[in-house]
Amino acid sequence: MRDTNLYWRGAILGLAMALPAGGQMLPSAYTNAQDSFPAPPAPAVQTVAPAMPRTNAVAQLLGFTNADVKFRLSGLMEILRDRGHEGWVLAAYPDPKTGQPLIGAGVSLDLPAREHPQRDPLNPHPFIEPSSAELWQAAGLDPQRLQTILGEFNERLAAWDKSGFRKRIKTLTPQITSEEADSLLRVSAIQAAYNAKGYCRNFDRLTASQQMALSQLVYQMGVNLQEFSQFLELINNDSNRGDAAIRDAEYWRAVQQSLVQSQWARLYRVRAASVIAMLDPRYEDEPGTAEQRMRAILHPAVVHRSKGRRSALRQVASVREPSRRAGGRAKSGSRGKRRG
Repeated sequence: MRDTNLYWRGAILGLAMALPAGGQMLPSAYTNAQDSFPAPPAPAVQTVAPAMPRTNAVAQLLGFTNADVKFRLSGLMEILRDRGHEGWVLAAYPDPKTGQPLIGAGVSLDLPAREHPQRDPLNPHPFIEPSSAELWQAAGLDPQRLQTILGEFNERLAAWDKSGFRKRIKTLTPQITSEEADSLLRVSAIQAAYNAKGYCRNFDRLTASQQMALSQLVYQMGVNLQEFSQFLELINNDSNRGDAAIRDAEYWRAVQQSLVQSQWARLYRVRAASVIAMLDPRYEDEPGTAEQRMRAILHPAVVHRSKGRRSALRQVASVREPSRRAGGRAKSGSRGKRRG
């Protein structure tokens, strides 16, 4: 076990040297210093690709570099922390729908490793779906602590039930530090960005904000994103159009509309408005305008009619002021993402 811990510490140290310091922002929260990288190689065989071998999954996460994406990883992490809401809890707490244990920025603690084959014959990029225990170790944390935390969680859940447990979230004593939660969030965000490439053939050609939006969707929904068949068909429908499709506003409006009509957007309107707005090819030039336009679609005016009168009082649904945290993760898909 000591040799294993030394390996992970060395690997994490190497990763820390390659990645930007947590929370460090460039003038644009979305743009990486290196904005371009080689186009993905053409697939050799038009067949369903197998899932990545178990022994390579975590190694791929630890091999992440800044050049793998155009946006700043620290910017994505800041959004996913969502400190203003239930997005940053330093003790294990239950997911509101499934009751699964979450911690930090909604990172799941008890997910098994799963097979996630690449079913798009035109996309050679595999998916990574390690277990919660593997991600915990990849973050440099002691495996025994995870078992202790899970044991305490199960005892509390049995004593309080899910509803009573959630009412006590704000009173829970921290079980990990903020720095450890950051380490968990970092590897989970890297996994989301990595798997985003598996969902989008042309991920490398997307703008920085579009890459960030897709990575957020993967973080929130995980394998559930594969059920968004219309969205995935549209986002992969520009294969033969080259870079022109990336700048085509009408094309991206259709992509956005496919998400606007989803149950996810209806349930998490504020968060969805921020994420969907990032898909606008002009977002980086006019982020405020793009978000305002999307909020107007997802938060339509409500009409109240007085008795016996035809006049109507139009009231706009309350909307939180836009911020970098507005795209925080939807809890129903925590590490959501991998929940399936």
